Amino acid sequence: MSDKTTANRRRLKGRVVSDKMDKTVTVLVERQVKHPLYGKFMKQSSKYHAHDEINECQIGDTVLIEEGVPRSKTKSWTVAEVVERSTQI
Repeated sequence: MSDKTTANRRRLKGRVVSDKMDKTVTVLVERQVKHPLYGKFMKQSSKYHAHDEINECQIGDTVLIEEGVPRSKTKSWTVAEVVERSTQI
């Protein structure tokens, strides 16, 4: 088999909370988790540094990030697409 197939990469949807670094954005990803005993749904969040090659993302944008090879000590995600632009001026 000479055809190379890429592995399915994890994709997460989140909101840009910082764009102060060059070619890097900080993305906040929220998810709901059910408490094992009480059954209440709680919000949990994680922050990821993602590579933004052309500095197109702004604070408040909703983006789709994709896991890839590590680019630095803390950055192994890449902005795949901007789902929704921020409406603030």
